[in-house]
Amino acid sequence: MIPASVGFQCPECVRAGQSGARAPKGGGLRSAGRRWGPVTLSLIAVNVAMFVVTAISAALDGNNPIENYRSTVFVWLSQWPVLVDAGQWWRLVTAAFLHVGPFHLVLNMLALLVFGAELERALGRGRFLALYFLSILGGATAIQLFGDPLVPVAGASTALYGLLGGLGVLLISRRQDLRGLVTLLVINVLISVLVPGISILGHVGGFVAGALAAGVLVLARGRTAAQTVGLVALGAVLLALCLVVSTVAR
Repeated sequence: MIPASVGFQCPECVRAGQSGARAPKGGGLRSAGRRWGPVTLSLIAVNVAMFVVTAISAALDGNNPIENYRSTVFVWLSQWPVLVDAGQWWRLVTAAFLHVGPFHLVLNMLALLVFGAELERALGRGRFLALYFLSILGGATAIQLFGDPLVPVAGASTALYGLLGGLGVLLISRRQDLRGLVTLLVINVLISVLVPGISILGHVGGFVAGALAAGVLVLARGRTAAQTVGLVALGAVLLALCLVVSTVAR
């Protein structure tokens, strides 16, 4: 296993990414986009920008900018299940672009760079972006249904675990070795259990949604319309669970 930002990365994933990547020509942003994927880099840029915004907000509120979670913007955008039930639905998505401190941000962005680039190459930009946001919704759904309604949650880990779930489905469909990925998942689950403050519900929900989204793409391979219908249907179900079922249950 190879050390990575959220535990360890399977060697098979590294080799698959290296074999599928073309040598970039030239330099600059275009070269980086070819190597890592423009969608992946754009998602990283949005996460970094949101950290800067929350850090500035914390400073304006009279707090240490490093403690960006102590800011008005962070409070406005993090996922509070009780506030989502009250109609503040945007928190389901915006929370996945917030991070508690720079260390949290760096770890998640390194993981996104590795796994995001691999899946973006395998699925294409649009399908990868759809899987990413469905993973966010999957994690948010689990938190809405089973989490503490008064405890705020934030972080890109819901989407990152969705990427792992999607990668697992792709490996199965290609009949490739899963042992490295399974080991990686076990290590990261242990980290989630042992380290306080980590939303296990968000991780599980994101993983399941990412696997389901990848399953739709694999089963409907070559049929763009069927893939679109399947992904939209999955998103609709997740939104209904978040905005209707969770509200009624409380």
